[in-house]
This record gives sequence, C-alpha cells and structure tokens, in this order.
Amino acid sequence: MALDRQTAATIVDQLGLNPDGLDLRPVGGGDIAEATLIKAAGQAVFVKTLALEQADLLAAEADGLAALEQAGAIRVPRVLNHGESNCCAWLALEALDLRSRSRATDARLGRQLAELHRRTGEDYGWSRDNFIGLTPQPNATSGDWSAFFGQHRLGFQMELLARRHAGALAPARIERVLQAWETAVAGHQPAASLLHGDLWSGNAAALANAEPVMFDPAVHYGDRECDLAMTALFGGFSPDFYQAYDKAWPLPAGWQERRSWYQLYHLLNHANLFAGGYLARVRRELAALGR
Repeated sequence: MALDRQTAATIVDQLGLNPDGLDLRPVGGGDIAEATLIKAAGQAVFVKTLALEQADLLAAEADGLAALEQAGAIRVPRVLNHGESNCCAWLALEALDLRSRSRATDARLGRQLAELHRRTGEDYGWSRDNFIGLTPQPNATSGDWSAFFGQHRLGFQMELLARRHAGALAPARIERVLQAWETAVAGHQPAASLLHGDLWSGNAAALANAEPVMFDPAVHYGDRECDLAMTALFGGFSPDFYQAYDKAWPLPAGWQERRSWYQLYHLLNHANLFAGGYLARVRRELAALGR
C-alpha cells in the first residue's frame, strides 16, 4: 500500500517533526511492504506501509525490533512509531544508510550474534504471536524445546501446507515426521536464546563504518542453532561470520544433524508462500528426515 502525502504529513506530525519541505521517495527492495523515505526540514524517516488488514504484521515487526534494540547486542533500526491511517497501516523507523556487508562486518556480526543469543528467557516462545514473512508464527510459551518446535514450527507449517496444497502431506506423514523430530532431539534442551528468527542474508547489512545492522525479525526465544541454520540455508554469509561465532560460543555436539530440521521450518514456510520448486524440495527433505 503506497504512502500518500496526506498520510506522510500525518506521520511527520505524530513524530513531532517539522513538515516544511515534505518530500516522499519510494524505496525499492521490499518483498512485503511498500517503503518510503520521508524527508522534512532536513530530517529523514523510513516508513513501511501495508493495507489496514495487515496492520498486525507491522505491529509485530515493531515489537521485535524493540526487543532486539533493548538487548543491545546488534544494531537495528530504531522504532519511531507505528499506527494506522485512512489508507494504510504504517511503521516509522530510523533511516539508515545501509550497505553491503564486508568480511569484517560478518566477523563482527558473528561475535554480536553470539552475544545476542546469550540473552535468554525462562521458556521458549514469545509474549505474542508474530510472523515469518507473511505466515503467522505462533509463539505460545513452553518449557520443552522438542514440544515447542514440533508443535509451533514444524507441525503448524505442515498442517498449513496440507490445507493449502491438497495431497501435499497426508496426516500419517505429518505424524511420522514429528515422531522422527522427537527422536532426533531427544535429550536436547538448549538455552532459550533470544533469536532474530529470520536471519537470511537479505535481513542483515552494514553501515558506512562497517557496523552490522539487522532488520525484519521474527523474534522469539529458542535454540540459537535456529538462527545459524537459517544463515546457511540460502548462503550469503562469509566464513568469517561462522568462525567468529564459533570462537565466541561454540555450538554443542549434534548441531549438524539438527540443522536440517531447523532449515526444514523455513523450507516449509517457503513452500506455503511460494509453492513451485519449494514443494518438491520439502517432499525430498521430509522423505529423508521422516523415514
């Protein structure tokens, strides 16, 4: 949902900015929301907009960014405000000059991600449900990692896939996969680390001074291996990133086997969102993991 000048003026007013010289410039690159750089009286604000019925996506994003900022481990765009107007829902963020990450940035990001993961909660989950892309992400808390990830991650996505694509997954197959998951992680009860939740390479960048920046989170408390698994799913992170993380906080034994399960969650989500080749890949992964 594109931002109009009237709504832009309202946002500027709510932020307490001077509206003189109001200028709107569309920003490309977003997959879900429209993005606009608002300039007024020499100040810049980055604004994301969606249709009113999708307002909760932006509210969840604001919640996640605020949690990551409060953790203080990795730079994120500061949330200025969010709300709704006649035309759309909006989220106003600190405008940052984002650039491609260098190897030095990746090394710094690896160390900082380990620091973020040391921020832990008592249970797995989150204080509210949020989204992974456009897909709802249920976060009802649990003290049992196997149960949480099985029910609220793998189970939720598989059942959604079965409803959206007739014949994609039979109930018996879903049950076998969840049983295999429980067997694979028997005795694995990791710390409930604060996670970004959707850490692919497109959600991490750098500032001019090479400082890492993360954005578009799907935060929750979970196994820190989940964030690392997502970084490896589609690539885009240098060896320096993994080496720095490992030096700061090595992963426990068995992480290689668990990685496939954590990546399956994101593959299921991509199959639900985009179908196509992701459906075929999910079937192969399920056949390998759930036999």
